[in-house]
Amino acid sequence: MNCFHLDDFLAGWIGGASSVIVGHPLDTVKTRLQAGKGYKNTLHCVLQIYRKETIAGFFKGLSFPLASITVYNSVVFGFFNNTQRVISKFRHGDERQSCGMLDMTLASMLTGLMSVGLGAPVDLVKIRLQMQTLPCLAENLDLAGTTGNVNSNIAVRSMTLQGQPTYRGPIHCISSILRTEGIRGLYRGAGAMVLRDVPGYTLYFIPYALFRRWLSPEGRSSPHPCTVWVSGGLAGSISWVTATPADVFLSTGSISWVTATPADVVKSRLQADALHARKYRGIVHCVVQSYKTEGIHVFFRGASVNAVRGFPMSATMFLGYELSLQFFRGL
Repeated sequence: MNCFHLDDFLAGWIGGASSVIVGHPLDTVKTRLQAGKGYKNTLHCVLQIYRKETIAGFFKGLSFPLASITVYNSVVFGFFNNTQRVISKFRHGDERQSCGMLDMTLASMLTGLMSVGLGAPVDLVKIRLQMQTLPCLAENLDLAGTTGNVNSNIAVRSMTLQGQPTYRGPIHCISSILRTEGIRGLYRGAGAMVLRDVPGYTLYFIPYALFRRWLSPEGRSSPHPCTVWVSGGLAGSISWVTATPADVFLSTGSISWVTATPADVVKSRLQADALHARKYRGIVHCVVQSYKTEGIHVFFRGASVNAVRGFPMSATMFLGYELSLQFFRGL
């Protein structure tokens, strides 16, 4: 029997498109809080974006994730569900056998690992586009050099950042990164993304399956849309704020700090870091420098936005996925 099901990929594509439209404004706020400077809190960030860039500022970089993250989510959902079938086929001889928690955990971790290959370049371009026109980028783009008059440096950088964006769009962003940094440039921050997504997807799919099971009445063949919406929303919030044990090894030992939000902060900073005056040499250097200059709280910057954003995005994604899957399988 063939374990590969195409309908999971199609349903994941629809769910992904729905979630991108719902979650992108808060994603922009989250990115600014994590990789930018000058924001006191979430509300201050929202007001500053609106005052300086109007409502359009919240939707910067939307076209690229709408085109690419839909494909990304299609691959994630398709890979996760088909991996479960392969595991069931291997362990029980029947792909229709429901996976236990251990098997589902393995499928979730493999999905998180696989997702980085496609997701890292997508996230990098999205963040570079979202961070444009930010005053904080003057620290990364030392266009006038490190010598000479300080005021002239600031003036040149301010004029360049505000008058003419570094990237004209996603295609120009990709070509610029490839030209200046090579293919490795597209995967800047991929290591931090692995630390975020491997445990993150485990804390995404497992809670969803548990909540859906608990909230579904016995004897019902398919979950009610409200059950899917609540289960998906809770799973999304949990995946961003629940601590997951992991070690980041330093040359003198290790520190156990990885949750979805700290890893996301490091990833965002590495990806927003520009080539001209790069501040971070890698994950460990980013962690150490961020801690030295801003303290431990910096790793939880944007956590509240992640929790709030995680609910509607994941609720919409799972609802779109489940309803589309029911439609396709009913044809």
